[in-house]
Amino acid sequence: MKKILNIIAAIAVVFAAKAAEPDSVVVERPVVSVYSLEAGSAHIAQTYLSPLRYSGLALALSYERMQAMRFDPDRWVMRLSGRLDGARTYNNPARNASMWDLDLSLGWSMSYRRNFGAWSLYGGGYTSAEVGVLYASRNGNNPVAAKAAWNIGITAAAVYHTSLKGRPLTLRYLAEMPLTGIFFAPEYGELYFEIYLGNHKGLVHGAWPGNYFRLNNLLTADIALGRTILRLGYRCGITSTKANGIVGRHIAHTAVVGIASEWISLSPSRKPDVNARYVSALY
Repeated sequence: MKKILNIIAAIAVVFAAKAAEPDSVVVERPVVSVYSLEAGSAHIAQTYLSPLRYSGLALALSYERMQAMRFDPDRWVMRLSGRLDGARTYNNPARNASMWDLDLSLGWSMSYRRNFGAWSLYGGGYTSAEVGVLYASRNGNNPVAAKAAWNIGITAAAVYHTSLKGRPLTLRYLAEMPLTGIFFAPEYGELYFEIYLGNHKGLVHGAWPGNYFRLNNLLTADIALGRTILRLGYRCGITSTKANGIVGRHIAHTAVVGIASEWISLSPSRKPDVNARYVSALY
């Protein structure tokens, strides 16, 4: 009987400690913010404007924000991203024109995280919206092609924590792929002036990987330099669309250079807790 009472008492102590832990330990969730500049090559084909493929220079500004979620910071991570892409493509088989591209995209994702020693694996869902425009310098009557899309898809990432000459180093591979959504595409040969006059039939299409394929690949290395983190990486973005007999292709390879930081937002009435437990979304 005495042994049973001792076991019950031990179990009670364990549960009491577990129950007291959330109230006694403050969990801080630093925000990871990254501003990046990207440069590389772009390869564009858009049969609404031209049957030719154009290649040239790609530039982009990107922002990324990550934070562990309040309800379960060790397992759930939120990511917010924004990008402004631009490209000037001037190489085509005829070498007689250029094509300009400008895109703005916003994305939000929620991922489940599991840690395995130095490795962390992320997987979840995301949604994104994009607007953009293509301009072909040689087209007189119809030089512009508009782009717009909203997607829901899956995202996954693998993160490895190590060090480089005594400095923390975080390696990450991130992939995103839409599975469903909607996107804009006019009829083949339809002028935008006709759309302006009221011809709105067949402009919005349901998206799935068969007619709207996109794969965003990002490989980064984040090196801690004191309180500032240097990001170096590579991005490959692939987009392929097909609707109303119009085929679009956009492939970009860019080098990534960015500055990252972690910060905590505190209200004036609350002082930092020196005993707090910090849960980073990435580092």
